[in-house]
Amino acid sequence: MVGMPALCVAAFSLLLWSSVSGVEGIGVNYGMIANNLPSPDKVIALYKAKNITDVRLYHPDTTVLAALRGSGLGVVLGTLNEDLARLASDASFAASWVKSYVQPFAGAVRFRYITAGNEVIPGDDAAHVLPAMQNLESALRAAGLSVPVTTAVATSVLGSSYPPSQGAFSEAALPAVGPIVSFLASRATPLLVNVYPYFAYSADPSSVPLDYALLSSAPGGKAAVTDGGVAYTNMFDAIVDAVHAALERAGGQGLEVVVSETGWPSGGGGAGASVQNAAAYANNVVRHVGRGTPRRPGKAVETFVFAMFNENQKPQGVEQHFGLFEPDMSEVYHVDFTAASS
Repeated sequence: MVGMPALCVAAFSLLLWSSVSGVEGIGVNYGMIANNLPSPDKVIALYKAKNITDVRLYHPDTTVLAALRGSGLGVVLGTLNEDLARLASDASFAASWVKSYVQPFAGAVRFRYITAGNEVIPGDDAAHVLPAMQNLESALRAAGLSVPVTTAVATSVLGSSYPPSQGAFSEAALPAVGPIVSFLASRATPLLVNVYPYFAYSADPSSVPLDYALLSSAPGGKAAVTDGGVAYTNMFDAIVDAVHAALERAGGQGLEVVVSETGWPSGGGGAGASVQNAAAYANNVVRHVGRGTPRRPGKAVETFVFAMFNENQKPQGVEQHFGLFEPDMSEVYHVDFTAASS
């Protein structure tokens, strides 16, 4: 999880779900940077009880994967960032990874995507992402499995995001992202992107309207951003469409975006961090993403809310307060996941 590029905020001062396997509901990230979380079987039961259809895991955990057997939940399974270099350089390690974490569960767990790394582009590990994806794909195929392989990026990959039609990858990110876009486009596999209007708002709340960041603008209300005749009434759509534009510039015409994280903190002292705002944001996202974006109207955006629990071993401040639930499984605030299908 990282903040929006400063360029997005500066621009304002001048002023889920179609997928390769069909329509999905709303997913929620299952982060585990905490020492007081419920057992995985209780967590998976909570997902089902709350009508959450998909789960994203940041690293393979065989206890969690065992709890997912027969659950029907769609699963996005990530690799550890620290494993990327070896996955990229050692095909036998990629084969062992698949043999340990995918193959034993594939018959009873509905794997949606395998993600090679999270938010490592741009950076020291960026060059490892594509070869890791290639080795994982080869290992999956050798095992007779057809799970799409992708990666998850932060919006820091964008060098330009305003207006959305001018979205473009940064010079630092493009050497890694460009070939990944080609890989994904040739397979019709989406790019996963972590989208956080909260960080753009909290960086400069005097310049970013809160309703725009919360998706709370009245239907048919005045657009906060007009881009070549296209009206944007919320920042979520503007960010996603900036990524769409960047993908098209990089040769990924028609490539889909999965929002692999989005959320709003309920506390922690940051600007706008409150239970009321967090509840408004999450419920607005659930109701909104099935409608698509102005650049791709009617094309639902597959979306994962961050995160299932407040995690007490994350950095102090808002990072500890993105959970929908407390570790005792009580709600921090209510989200109506059934609204995703209405």
